[in-house]
Amino acid sequence: MIPRMPSTVFLADDDDDLRTLLASSLGEDGYDVVQARDGAELLELLGEAAPIPWRRPDVIVTDLKMPLYSGLGVLAALKQSAWNVPVIVITARTDARTITDALRLGATAVLRKPFSVTDLRAAILSAATSSTPGS
Repeated sequence: MIPRMPSTVFLADDDDDLRTLLASSLGEDGYDVVQARDGAELLELLGEAAPIPWRRPDVIVTDLKMPLYSGLGVLAALKQSAWNVPVIVITARTDARTITDALRLGATAVLRKPFSVTDLRAAILSAATSSTPGS
């Protein structure tokens, strides 16, 4: 069985320049990228997409440090709501506890800034192919 390439990526980062760059790069790769300025907007967009299967994300990419809801807050909300979607956390923080907390809350991967778009592409493909439907 050939794994299906994810087609929809929800991307949350409060850094407009980085978010725009990542969304543009992923868009050029053929992804449909839905952008959020922070964790609260990401959760709002997820709530809107939940009842419409074709609007749901295949992968979520979220920054760790954002206003209103942090990446850890997003992970906790997803876990509580039983969302079954791979989440990649991006962060400038390097302390082991933060990374451990993100993984404990269900992050599929943690990318430390600065990272390359190639690293993000690989993480997205890995996250999508390692997730199993219905788990």
